[in-house]
Amino acid sequence: MSQPKPEILAKAQSWLTDVFDEETKKEINNLIENDPSELEDSFYKNAAFGTGGMRGVMGVGTNRINKYTLGKNTQGLSNFLKREFSGETLKVAIAYDCRNNSKELAQVVADVFSANDIEVFLFSDLRPTPELSFAVKDLDCHCGIVLTASHNPPEYNGYKVYWQDGGQLVPPQDKALVEEINGLEYEAINFDANTDLIHKIDKEVNEKFINASVKNGSFDTSAEAKADLGIVFTSLHGTSITMVPPVLEKAGFTNVTIVEEQREPDGNFPTVKSPNPEEPEALKMALDIAEEKGADIVIGTDPDCDRLGIAVRNSENKLELLNGNQTMVVMTWFLLEQWKKADKIDGNEFIASTIVSTPMLKNLSEAYGVEYKEVLTGFKWIAKLIKDHPELDFIGGGEESFGYMVGDFVRDKDAVTSTLLACEISAFLKAQGSSFYEKLLELYTTYGLYKEELISLVKKGIEGEQEIKQMLIDLREKPWETIDGEKVVLVEDYQSSIAKNQNDHTKTEITIPKSNVLIYYTEDGTKIAARPSGTEPKIKFYFSVNTSLDSVSDFEEKNKELKEKISRIKAELQLG
Repeated sequence: MSQPKPEILAKAQSWLTDVFDEETKKEINNLIENDPSELEDSFYKNAAFGTGGMRGVMGVGTNRINKYTLGKNTQGLSNFLKREFSGETLKVAIAYDCRNNSKELAQVVADVFSANDIEVFLFSDLRPTPELSFAVKDLDCHCGIVLTASHNPPEYNGYKVYWQDGGQLVPPQDKALVEEINGLEYEAINFDANTDLIHKIDKEVNEKFINASVKNGSFDTSAEAKADLGIVFTSLHGTSITMVPPVLEKAGFTNVTIVEEQREPDGNFPTVKSPNPEEPEALKMALDIAEEKGADIVIGTDPDCDRLGIAVRNSENKLELLNGNQTMVVMTWFLLEQWKKADKIDGNEFIASTIVSTPMLKNLSEAYGVEYKEVLTGFKWIAKLIKDHPELDFIGGGEESFGYMVGDFVRDKDAVTSTLLACEISAFLKAQGSSFYEKLLELYTTYGLYKEELISLVKKGIEGEQEIKQMLIDLREKPWETIDGEKVVLVEDYQSSIAKNQNDHTKTEITIPKSNVLIYYTEDGTKIAARPSGTEPKIKFYFSVNTSLDSVSDFEEKNKELKEKISRIKAELQLG
């Protein structure tokens, strides 16, 4: 058995002092003696904030989620809050999801805040992430924390920081906070809780959140249409079971079947390989029940209830899973249509999405006379748009990774209200003799047929991290010149903030924040983006191709052509 590297061993041994509890020290000694590979992965770096906060495997070490890494985050955040809001009585809200240890870690975070004389509002039980965003604003808190690892495997957990506006932490606060945290030693953490400052929150916030969701996600669909819509819903063992059923009920949807085998919150997610509604397999149980019952729509949410996956009846009356771009297009169309009907569009409105999502949304915005704003991956950037543009009304927006936000009463992707909106749209269209799917095809004929696909290449550990870095270096130093026979005409490098025209070699500045993302555009509108995940050991490639669609009857043929085109591109670029 190989010996631990000296620098790793020294870092691990620094956790064997009296600052750390006996159980932690015992586990570290076990790794030193028996598992140098795991020891190295646990200590080779400090777990860092990414697009979705800090997320990682639970365990001992600086590169793991545990009471000390989260305690250090919280101590640093406490110090930072006291500087940012000097002289104010500080308040924070804390929520947690269904994951193993989430409740215990949430209590640790509450203890550290209270030990630093900060008033804490801690949810009494697990709650959806969007409810935390809502609670921060509703309780007039300075910040919020949610303990979650979204749809990651069971061994993961995480820590997301929200600011006063209910949106996740963004520049310049995020960088300043990281510097504060990195400057702390573990012995600086104050775990000595002041229980008088910790308040449990429950029904009052729940009721306000339910009412706000119903208000933002409901329109003028008749009670008869709602009753006629057959819905199958699964929480995939997550937090949505606490909020989605009561929201649907209050909104008037009565024909709802809940997948009972997946109702109970469980951090081990026993009925699925991955609790990710982006994965078709995760919704299989719900789809089977829907076929038995002849339901119109299937909806599943991830563990912290900020993403949703949808299946609807297609032209052959078979349930078909939609991707995040497709769902987002129909939801945005519906909201725009409702705003137009209410005569609320005067040019001071906007919709938003991310640089790796479908370009089709821009076409929609132009048709309805509202602004389209594009941001980096992550809903914190959409929330920042709302904060930065108080002169504009936010209608809605989403991202390809199955997230959507309706209005600005929360400032994060919200699968509670989006689930209601999806049902509202389906009921409305069914009553008109149409459907969610048929409307999508109609939109393709009007705004162009767009087809998107995502490949995620998993690269774990130190070697994987280096491999991802090298792939991005190679793409920058040796850019693709053609893709599927189409000349590359533009390359956007968000790390250098330069967009380079490949025809005349002119350069323009990219004005949104820097990020390690490359996007290629061809002369025929093909778009390929490459970016490393901010929270997982992956590099992601996003493909978008498009063509015109003259008639719904031509959809299958045209869609097949685009699918084949993506397959050719993947083979050409050796990407799976």
